[in-house]
Amino acid sequence: MTATAPREEQLWSRCAGCATLLYRKRLRRNLDVCPECGVHARLGAPDRLRQLVDPDSFRPLPDDPAEVDPIGFVDVVPYPHRLTAARTGTGLAEAVLCGTATLGGHPAALAVMDFRFLGGSLGCAVGELITRAAERALEERVPLILVTASGGARMQEGALSLMQMATVSQAVAALREAGLLTVSVLTDPTYGGVAASFATNTDIVVAESGARMGFAGPRVIRQVTGRALPDGFQTADFLLRHGQVDMVVPRRALRGRLVALLAAARAGRPRPAGASAPATSPPVPRQQPPPTVTADAPADGTDPWATVRLARHPGRPTTLDYLESAFDGFVELHGDRLGGDCPAVVGGLARLDGRPLMVIGHQKGHTTAELVARNFGMASPAGHRKALRLMRLAARLGLPVVTLVDTPGADPGVGAEEQGQAAAIAENILALTVLPTPVVAVITGEGGSGGALALAVADRVLMLQHAVYSVISPEGCAAILWPDRSAAPQAARALRLTAPDLHRLGVVDEIVPEPVDAAHDDPDAAATALREAVRANLSPLLDLPPATLVRRRRQRFRRFGAARAGSRAGAR
Repeated sequence: MTATAPREEQLWSRCAGCATLLYRKRLRRNLDVCPECGVHARLGAPDRLRQLVDPDSFRPLPDDPAEVDPIGFVDVVPYPHRLTAARTGTGLAEAVLCGTATLGGHPAALAVMDFRFLGGSLGCAVGELITRAAERALEERVPLILVTASGGARMQEGALSLMQMATVSQAVAALREAGLLTVSVLTDPTYGGVAASFATNTDIVVAESGARMGFAGPRVIRQVTGRALPDGFQTADFLLRHGQVDMVVPRRALRGRLVALLAAARAGRPRPAGASAPATSPPVPRQQPPPTVTADAPADGTDPWATVRLARHPGRPTTLDYLESAFDGFVELHGDRLGGDCPAVVGGLARLDGRPLMVIGHQKGHTTAELVARNFGMASPAGHRKALRLMRLAARLGLPVVTLVDTPGADPGVGAEEQGQAAAIAENILALTVLPTPVVAVITGEGGSGGALALAVADRVLMLQHAVYSVISPEGCAAILWPDRSAAPQAARALRLTAPDLHRLGVVDEIVPEPVDAAHDDPDAAATALREAVRANLSPLLDLPPATLVRRRRQRFRRFGAARAGSRAGAR
């Protein structure tokens, strides 16, 4: 609905769907759904909670995360100024409200996102709050309901915002293990890192009528493919037809449907009086936040934009090159067993020092023909599902997993969205958080957004000296936050995407040195360095029990939710 006065002061609103002028009180009585055409207006988190939970039952989480500016991000407006404006405009501390409540008398923990607050973007504080809501659900043994409304991960917090996808996903995994119901309610809009993690990896996914959800937004898809989009693309009904949601529910029926789900979950798990709770993994203790990166240049003095160009160099060794030179006896395995074999992801059995292991990586190519044939290393859902199949096979065989990450991001095409790109990435992230075998990931070139994270939730994350790892490309960041895409070099510096920056943030554990100029100038030396780094980091993991591996991996990613603090002043 469109209007100029603050929403709570409006007497009339014009429907964005049919342009009918509506009396505001009548519209509110109809739950902000146009009575003429049925368009569902977007709701803020407080309004959403009032509609869903029993009166006076909501209890917010008692402790709010401190303010966050972990990388000292500045575009045309300093990030702290954007936060202040969002808080003033919404009356909220962050882009999510979390707490406990009852629905129809059934207890639940809830996390309700608010798109008005910086587009509902997923940052460290948001990830921390949602994770705490999941931990509260585990502690009290109640279901978790997530109501999503987001444009994706928060660019202003760089790779740390990307880490929140894994942090929240592993909290959802703990609830799965405990046999507790998780439900996500997709509202308009839900995109990017939120869609590719906790919005789609719950037990049940409900879409509100009129909601839109996808990994890549329509504008990005049109720009990349040059194609017109199908009618109703990424809408709730589109998602239902393509098997990506369990149901589409109009707003008036949403509360009743959630109550029914909670009642079924409660009836399905009777607990005799005095019975102890089943043994589950306890919530992972929060660790100290990683250090803040200051606004200085990377430690090696290299300009970040120059590093981006090196990471994208067409001569840079690819996954198949490393499999030929750094590993032995590679046997490639194909297919996702569901109908596709994505050429942008390669994987199979190999040996390192005689030890069998599973190696999976993105494959770009060196020539234009190779790059086109491999979709520039941008995996489709079939690619992510092939990787997932091989990871699970490795776990069953007791083999360690090594992943080689080199992608601009996941495939942003129409076909990828129709096949469930967001859910495919989300399932990979979720599976890696609980994979009972050692996992070592190496960022060898470009580590682009959720497409990279889908192979990088690991016990040890390594990064080649001239690789990059980021929540968004510099060009994409510049197009959104600067006047034009020519600001990509400034965006590259602001995003803290180089290996030295990410090592100081704790996102990567070790920087693998490259030959004097770069990996493409001496591929054999680069392969030797990668081989030695993988060997050194994999060896200590081999004798750890699976439960210890999973627990430590969860601790590694749990700490990113707490990446907050007096980082603001320090970063500036």
